Amino acid sequence: MKNLKVNIAGVEFNNPVTTASGTFGYGREFSQFVDLNKIGGISVKGVAIDEWGGNPPPRIMETYGGMLNSVGLQNPGVDYFIEKEIPFLRRYESKIIANVCGHSVEEYEGVCEKINEADIDLVELNISCPNLGGSGGGAAFGTDPDMAREVVAKSKAKLTKKPLLVKLSPNVTDITLIAKTVEAAGADAVSLINTLLGMKIDIRKRKAPFANKVAGLSGPAIKPVALRMVYQVKKSVKIPVLGMGGISTGEDAIEFMMAGASAIAVGTANFINPNACINILREIEEFMEKENIKDINEIVGIID
Repeated sequence: MKNLKVNIAGVEFNNPVTTASGTFGYGREFSQFVDLNKIGGISVKGVAIDEWGGNPPPRIMETYGGMLNSVGLQNPGVDYFIEKEIPFLRRYESKIIANVCGHSVEEYEGVCEKINEADIDLVELNISCPNLGGSGGGAAFGTDPDMAREVVAKSKAKLTKKPLLVKLSPNVTDITLIAKTVEAAGADAVSLINTLLGMKIDIRKRKAPFANKVAGLSGPAIKPVALRMVYQVKKSVKIPVLGMGGISTGEDAIEFMMAGASAIAVGTANFINPNACINILREIEEFMEKENIKDINEIVGIID
């Protein structure tokens, strides 16, 4: 029998396929199309201390090889998430990854304190969202080593019962520096990459349509960059890596695992095909059968 189980920071997943935060809602939105039991883990849409309204429209635009988004982490807040969404997700075998966001260190701490007591499996600290405009949160923490160190250390102090996964930004000169910084500050694992900064201009209206002018680029176009960064980060830290960025097929997923990811997350592909995660898992299984791989963990980090 083939083993598809993987372990991230002490949490065992039935398989290495998870969903990327912000692309799968809270699972409820996809449940009528997808058997959530077949997905290893669900990283929910960002959860803040209070309800966030997000950015004004337009929020999403297609581009060559991907998508630009400027949603702005719209969410109903941590109390609603704990009361309404967690009980729904607990009907399924998928592990629950709570993606935490904030405008300040204190907001991150506040969410972590509440999430620590909730029935979830891991916390993913989102210090890398590029869509918060001038609010001072998100990307600012993920691109400055000192700020990253502070928010991770203080959030970790509130998480006495849950492992901490830190989501890294690709919009830096050296992502390994941030990875090593958050590892030293107490991160139990890292996830990467979040979206790359991109832009669109409407040449007829002569304006940039997004309110923040820039937006997050995701989809197949960013895969080579994401794969390179996962490889570099895994070589620089000892903690597990959750890889993401343009994964659309089982072959993509296997590349990320060979580069060092213990598990992978599927994002933009979910918008194109709600069954993307299920298809990718099937293709991984087919690859294992064809290559006579008995344990998926055999391939993790095999690229020197």
